[in-house]
Amino acid sequence: MSWQAYVDNNLVGTQKIQKAAIHGHDGSLWATSAGFSLSAPEITALVGAFKDASGIRANGLHLGGVKYFTLRADDRSVYGKQGAGGVVCVKSKQAILIGVYGDPTQPGEATKVVEALADYLISVGY
Repeated sequence: MSWQAYVDNNLVGTQKIQKAAIHGHDGSLWATSAGFSLSAPEITALVGAFKDASGIRANGLHLGGVKYFTLRADDRSVYGKQGAGGVVCVKSKQAILIGVYGDPTQPGEATKVVEALADYLISVGY
């Protein structure tokens, strides 16, 4: 399956994620949903947050021009909240999955979708 198919079918296609992207650990873009893009500083900050989350904890997480309040940040997952929506970012062995959700999706529903795809990718070596 192509990386774009993972975005289209396994993330946005669930109807729980509105916008999504998959990046490599080096920040390179592998796939994205239409109209969703991250600036170089945004993806650099996200990649760095998996190693040291102090910056996004203090200043929030900026993705796609939107500032999110950081709810969780560790070496696998970064969760952010903004209004009625939020973002779920999960690192697999080789990729970083980013899923943006909004009302009426609940945070737990979005988290389950993105975390499950990350678990699958890890299980197949990605």
